[in-house]
Amino acid sequence: MSYNRTLRSLRSPVAKLTAALAILVLAGCGWGRYPPVPEAQRNIDVDYDYVLGPGDAVSIFVWGNEELSSGGTIRPDGKLTTQLVEDLQASGKTSTELARDIEVAYSEYVREPVVSVIVSGFRGVPDQSIRVLGEATSPKRIPFRKHMTLLDLLIQVGGLTAYADGNKSVLVRMVDGKEQTYSLRIDDLVKDADISANVALMPGDILIIAESWF
Repeated sequence: MSYNRTLRSLRSPVAKLTAALAILVLAGCGWGRYPPVPEAQRNIDVDYDYVLGPGDAVSIFVWGNEELSSGGTIRPDGKLTTQLVEDLQASGKTSTELARDIEVAYSEYVREPVVSVIVSGFRGVPDQSIRVLGEATSPKRIPFRKHMTLLDLLIQVGGLTAYADGNKSVLVRMVDGKEQTYSLRIDDLVKDADISANVALMPGDILIIAESWF
């Protein structure tokens, strides 16, 4: 499956989140059964380039022109202010793409500028994040990172609440432009140390931890 094709399909985070909330209600009520994550996706290794988003901190180095080097945070509107450019579009670009754009902008003032952009304080864009809803100790949006698994994610959200029904939880994922919902065995993974219940994650995944009704 092409990651770029998958990424293009994630153009409506609000609509996807709305659907996820509906699934959360159904999962909590015990309605419907979803298939497990297919074997081909259980250990998938996603090759992707990190895309900058609002809140990301960047350091800009201009070789041979240290006075033009600077740092800053991408604003909520997705733009960045540098030493010579007030409103440079940064969100939605890789650090390399941003560096090339800065070189073009600076070329009006500096002869053949060479720019490097270093990213820190990662926030990312929603399409490359993992969202955790429901009965997690600390539900949140977490930037995806390479080799990330369900177990890694559970650690970051502090595990499950006392009211969670881990084995009724679901994973919502876009596959070839279509939304798919898979069942998870979180209780088996966390309480019984059943590593076979662990699965690899993909950018844009939504984890919905169901509430126990007993």
